[in-house]
Amino acid sequence: MGTDANLAPRTHVDPAADVDPASHAEPGPDVEPAPDIDPDRLQAFLERFAADQAASLHAATVLIGDRLGLYRSLADGGPQTAEALADATECDPRLVREWLGAQVASGYAAHDPTQGTYWLTAEQAACLADPSSPTFVAGAGLVINSAHKDTEVVEAAFTGRGGVGWDGHHAHLFEGTRRFFEPVYRGNLLDSWIPALDGVADKLAAGARVADVGCGHGAALRLLADAYPASTFVGYDSHAGSIEAARAAAADAGVADRLAFEVAGADDFDGDGFDLVCVFNALHELGEPVGAARRIRESLAPDGTWMFTEPIAHEHPIEHVRDRTFYSVSTMVCTPSAIAQGAGEAALGAQAGEPALRRVVAEAGFTRLRRATETPSFMVLEARP
Repeated sequence: MGTDANLAPRTHVDPAADVDPASHAEPGPDVEPAPDIDPDRLQAFLERFAADQAASLHAATVLIGDRLGLYRSLADGGPQTAEALADATECDPRLVREWLGAQVASGYAAHDPTQGTYWLTAEQAACLADPSSPTFVAGAGLVINSAHKDTEVVEAAFTGRGGVGWDGHHAHLFEGTRRFFEPVYRGNLLDSWIPALDGVADKLAAGARVADVGCGHGAALRLLADAYPASTFVGYDSHAGSIEAARAAAADAGVADRLAFEVAGADDFDGDGFDLVCVFNALHELGEPVGAARRIRESLAPDGTWMFTEPIAHEHPIEHVRDRTFYSVSTMVCTPSAIAQGAGEAALGAQAGEPALRRVVAEAGFTRLRRATETPSFMVLEARP
């Protein structure tokens, strides 16, 4: 809180107040709180809003830095002036200088004012400049941008008692979803998730049949196809544009000989006898999750495995950064998607939680379900017929 936050009553409040305890912000406009409002709690909330406001605006600069290669060039070039970075990226030097100021102010870059240079620390570079890093997060800027671009269509869903299908969103959502999840898969799928499943790694090494339902751009399947060349893989998604992108990416990766993609829904895809069926963070977006789970069970070999990942959720909404992310994206994307498919009040949402997911699995006829492993944000569930 501000340096004078311990003074009561507080009548100077400013929604853009500096939240740094060491700062000396000028007081905001005079506001007389209502008698039943605690001035300190009011100021604390305003400071929280100010921080969220700053983060929301800063997210736009992250998207620009990622798309224009500013982070990459800043990481590769080491300490450099704004002019040098502008020259390296062929960008306007005045705008680059302002962008760098935004990065320093948010703790996304380091700065030496005596030398006039800027740079990324190793940790910042791993998160902002290196798409091959398992901690790369800058790609999430596309998802954030799509949410803001889609506010009008989601607002219409609120007032029109309808939903928003996946193809009703801005294209940034499709690319952003891949770029957000690909580092998660790279950091966990082969080294943690697959080994945690009972006997699956051995089957994949020997040669197994694998499906990914709701595969998107196919990032997870490309990793599996590259790691297990003796197996065959097929991805299904109802979004034709994503399937087209997935096919192109598989060809570029050199795994198209064992990795195919088809446009199909989660409850009507072709194929059976799969040793492994995967659903990565997609079950909660479906209009008929039980129907999809039944189709997956039917498609499995007698000793097959269904692995699906879902966000970890608390029993009830609480103040928590992970919950803030997933409830927000579920409001903008996941729940409208399920409603567009006819789910209505039964839509799971991204914070459905393990008890609700267990009910879906049991109703679909699976007899075993366990949490095989987890990350700080996602649980990996293993279901067996």
